[in-house]
Amino acid sequence: MHADGGVDFAAWARLIDFHVENGTSGIVVGGTTGESATLADAELRELTEQACARIRGRIKVIAGAGTSSTATTVERVGWVSRLPVDGVLIVTPAYNRPSQEGLFQHYRAAAAASRVPVIAYNVPARTAVDMLPVTVGRIAQLPGVAAVKEAVASVARVREILSQVPPTFAVLSGDDASARETIMAGARGVISVTANVAPRAMADMIAAALRADDAGARKLDAGLASLHETLFLEANPIPAKWALARMGLMEGGLRLPLTELAVQFRADLERALQQAGALR
Repeated sequence: MHADGGVDFAAWARLIDFHVENGTSGIVVGGTTGESATLADAELRELTEQACARIRGRIKVIAGAGTSSTATTVERVGWVSRLPVDGVLIVTPAYNRPSQEGLFQHYRAAAAASRVPVIAYNVPARTAVDMLPVTVGRIAQLPGVAAVKEAVASVARVREILSQVPPTFAVLSGDDASARETIMAGARGVISVTANVAPRAMADMIAAALRADDAGARKLDAGLASLHETLFLEANPIPAKWALARMGLMEGGLRLPLTELAVQFRADLERALQQAGALR
């Protein structure tokens, strides 16, 4: 975004090229790091259309479509899934704190409205609701629900989910610091914050983990460890956007209520960028 909060579509194009050129398997349009909570529907549509047109099928495009209202989510899924996307990411409703049955019904309605595969997203630290493995197992049986992004940083949680879902259902890590371990335990990848600023290093680390090269993945992950930590010194995407601006890929614009990264965190993040090879 520009400093005034307007969407910077030129920077969007640069970021897409940055990922295509550096081994990223797919991008999420309108995820948390993209300030999904403050994007208007018209902005999400334009960002998604531009991403699809620029990528031209070279990597996957997933659109964030979840809201705290099932009716609004169904409406958004309806039009988003008619765009040339490969899937939709639907976060659990925030603030409402639905029951496990409410979560199941939410995803059932969303999946029924979608023309593309659905990825559920569990991130209780941000939504105040935790979709339990048994509920993931239930939604995994729904037609069209293909995967879950699990942001609870627990290998045991991933193993429990895997015990509840069919073999065709993909479990994806939503936590960079534990992604390597969860992939070694059976997850199939990560939807990553760190990859926004160090896509090649993350892609190489994940590839090593997926081929069960534990030593290689561990070594690559060690170079990213400081970045995994410092990108959360303040709420995501504050540090990630500061880092990308420091790397010259975009302006550092944010929309209120988010504000620029506090001065006391910048030196630590800059060192982590250098350690990861993202800044020289």
